Amino acid sequence: MDPKPTSAARTSLSHIMTAVDTNLLGTVHGGVIMKLVDDVAGAVAQRHSGGPAVTAAMDGMTFLQPVRVGDLVHAHAQVNWAGRSSMEVGVRVLAEPWDRAGVAPTRVATAYLVFVAVDDQGQPRAIPPVLPETPEDERRLREAEIRRHHRLTRRDEILASRTANPL
Repeated sequence: MDPKPTSAARTSLSHIMTAVDTNLLGTVHGGVIMKLVDDVAGAVAQRHSGGPAVTAAMDGMTFLQPVRVGDLVHAHAQVNWAGRSSMEVGVRVLAEPWDRAGVAPTRVATAYLVFVAVDDQGQPRAIPPVLPETPEDERRLREAEIRRHHRLTRRDEILASRTANPL
């Protein structure tokens, strides 16, 4: 399969946050932001893989600033790394006031999700490698490989611990 450039599947979604999105503190509920993140990451994964892809893991979600009612929230995503059937999608979440033009957006969250491309029977299917286009894309690819290594090492250590200490 020919590699796909990072720009081929890059996507953004935006949403105006309303009172129905708030938590008990009066700011936007983290779960609302997480859903937006999963939606945009899923779109990117499916665009890159050329078909269905399912969320396998959220490798990390960091909330940096609160989001307020009335904020226009933008989630920007791209494939950082791709293997045989799985891929990491990185998401940057920015917020800006909906009613004031020219105000610089604030980064409010970042996330890394792992998706697996699936066929009609729900089995993993092959996907194209990702082709970094910029130095930033190359950095994101290197960091995605580090996160993958840590994720797999953690899984192996947990399984070994369970084998050594069964319930």
